[in-house]
Amino acid sequence: QVQPVESGGGLAAAGDSLRVSCAASERTFSTYAVGWFRQAPGKEREFVAAITWTNSSTDYADAVKGRFTVSRDNAKGTVYLQMDSLKPEDTAVYYCAAGRVPWPTRNSRNYNFWGQGTQVTVSS
Repeated sequence: QVQPVESGGGLAAAGDSLRVSCAASERTFSTYAVGWFRQAPGKEREFVAAITWTNSSTDYADAVKGRFTVSRDNAKGTVYLQMDSLKPEDTAVYYCAAGRVPWPTRNSRNYNFWGQGTQVTVSS
């Protein structure tokens, strides 16, 4: 088991950038694929991006493709989500989740271990 912890959320203006991080202290974290999901008020949780444990493949939702970049540093046990050109519609609680998932997968049910989330708010 692993326990991911998100950090780095906050308030940004439209067009700004933010980077959120997902870290776990367990050494096995580096052997899991990691997905990022978000949930806005009154909406269902949605897939944002994912990265394989080998760092060899990534996947993005159409809404963030070209603006967000997912990466990982397995030596640090951390996965990053770089968010550029932020829009007000990116406002949500962002969650990271780890799992040994079939690739590619955007199904949250394939991810076993979830963080508690970090709030990202983008003002217009």
